[in-house]
Amino acid sequence: MEQEEFIGRVRRQAGLSSTGDAERACRATLETLGEVMPERLADNVAVQLPREAGEHLRRPVADAGVGELFGRADFITTVADRAGVSESQATVIAHAVVDALFAATEGGLMAEVTDYLPPDLREYVTPAPSPRGQDEPGQVAYGQAAYGQATPERGHG
Repeated sequence: MEQEEFIGRVRRQAGLSSTGDAERACRATLETLGEVMPERLADNVAVQLPREAGEHLRRPVADAGVGELFGRADFITTVADRAGVSESQATVIAHAVVDALFAATEGGLMAEVTDYLPPDLREYVTPAPSPRGQDEPGQVAYGQAAYGQATPERGHG
């Protein structure tokens, strides 16, 4: 996946008005996600991403405590602060960026990321449901198509 496609996917899914907003959303989410993952895992995911997106995942923010586990509220607050958006918008952004990560990576890497994170952060490393529960071209599939087995529908709220 190329950088333009990655950013465009995030922009569409998060309903962002500009490419700059989508780039900021990606940077904020990937930097934050990179801080809670072990460096080796962040590197493995980053090499499958467009170069610029991968660098955000690898680049720790000064004084961020790389590898430090924190919960959902801290994760969303950090993404919101870095992206300059509300926490509710940060939730949408986090899902959109992770959806793009699922689309851009292979080999179960995102499952490895999911296994590492605390349970209350795992919802951010599963693809966001497509609008009205319908998969669209380019969207991550759900259920049997995605995982080879039936999965219960997730409720958000």
